[in-house]
Amino acid sequence: MAAEKGTGATSGVPRIRVKVLYLISVLAPAGAEQSLVAMAPSLSKLGVSLKVAYLKERPGLHHALEEAGFEVVPLSGRGGFPGRFLRTLRLLRAERPDLIHTTLTEANAIGRLAGWVARVPTVSSLVNISYGPEQRAAPGSSAIGVSARHLLDLATARLVVRFHAVTTTVADVMAPRLRIPRERVEVVPRGRDANQLGRRNDQRRASARAALGVADGVPLVLAVAHQDYQKGLDLLLEAMVVVRRAREDAALVVAGRPGNHSAALQAAVARLGLGGAVSFLGLRNDVAELLCAADVFVLASRWEGMGGVLLEAMALEAPIVTSDLPTLREAVPDGRHGLLVAPNQPGALATAILDVTARPEQAAERSRRARQRFEERFTIERVAEEMLAFYRHALALPEADGPCRSEVSPRRSSRGES
Repeated sequence: MAAEKGTGATSGVPRIRVKVLYLISVLAPAGAEQSLVAMAPSLSKLGVSLKVAYLKERPGLHHALEEAGFEVVPLSGRGGFPGRFLRTLRLLRAERPDLIHTTLTEANAIGRLAGWVARVPTVSSLVNISYGPEQRAAPGSSAIGVSARHLLDLATARLVVRFHAVTTTVADVMAPRLRIPRERVEVVPRGRDANQLGRRNDQRRASARAALGVADGVPLVLAVAHQDYQKGLDLLLEAMVVVRRAREDAALVVAGRPGNHSAALQAAVARLGLGGAVSFLGLRNDVAELLCAADVFVLASRWEGMGGVLLEAMALEAPIVTSDLPTLREAVPDGRHGLLVAPNQPGALATAILDVTARPEQAAERSRRARQRFEERFTIERVAEEMLAFYRHALALPEADGPCRSEVSPRRSSRGES
C-alpha cells in the first residue's frame, strides 16, 4: 500500500491508498458491470486506486470507465482459459495490487488462481443465485455445464479471503452452495448515483415519451432486461395480453440486449398477437429517460441477485411492479414501495399493472416512498463507503474516520481465514 497525503477526517495525516485490480469477465452493459461503472468514481474519492481488467471482448462499458479516468486493461486473446490466466498473472505481478477483486464466473476462477500464484489476496463478488435446480432446468441450460461451473467455483472458493454479496439472500444461499462459512461473506448492495440519474418531472417525461413516439395518455409499460429466460419477459408478454383486454392502447417497450430467449420472445409476440403493442429497443444508454417516460416499470424475473435497474426505478420514482423474490424484497420490502407479485404468475402480473394504471395517485405515493428508501440505503456514496470497509476487512485494516489511515500497518489475511 502506498502512503500519501490525503484530506480525510484527520487533516495532514498520510493516508493509505488501497490498490485494487478489479477483474471481470466482460464489460457488457449488464448489472454487475454497470454497478462497477457507477461505483468506481466514488471509490476513487475514498482513496481506492482502481484498475479494471476484463477477459473477453464484448461491446459495452469500456469507454464509460476510461472517460471517468480509469485504466481499462484487455486480457482477451489467444490461448483460451490458459492464455487468459497467464495474461492475468503477468498483470498481477506487474501491478502488485493490494487486492484482486473478481466478478463473474470465469473472472472468479482465473483471478483466484492467479492471485494465489502471485500471492495477492483475492476477494470475489457473489452477484446472483446460481447452481440451483431452477438454473439447471432453465431452457437452453446444460445441467452438465452448470455442474462444471459449480465444481470450478467450489474448487477455487477456498482461495478467497472474503466474499462480497449484493444481498443477504445471495449470501445465505450461496455460502452453503460454495461450502464457505457464512461469516466470510459480507453484504454490500448495489448503488446508483442520484445526481447522475436526475429527477423525474413532467417536462422530462413528456420529452422522453415524444422520443419514443408514445402519445400522452397511452399506458406505457417498461421492462429493462437482457432477453434471457431468467428475466421472465415471456411472462410479461402473456400479462400484456390481459392488460390490453382492459386497455387496448397499452404498450410495452423492452430495453436490453438479445440473449438466450430472444427467438422464443419474438415467437411469443407473434403467437399472442402483440405485434403492434411491443417494441424491443435493444441496448440503450438512456434508461433513465425511459424510466421517466414509463407509467409502470416491471421486473418479472424468475430469480435475481439484485436488480440494479430496480434501484434506478426507485430513484426516478417510476411506479414499480416486481416479482416477489427475497432478493428483490431487500430493495422493495413491501407493497408500500411497489407492487410485489408471485413469480411465474402472468395473471397476477397483469392485475398489478392494471392497478398501477387505474390508480395513479396511489402509485405515485408508493413511488415517493421508494425514492425515500433509495436515499436512505442505496446511494452510491453510502455503498462505496461500505465497499471500502469490505476491502479493509479483507486486508485486516482497522476502521478509521477518514478514507484510509497509515498509523497501523496492514496485516494481510491468510487465505481461508474468516
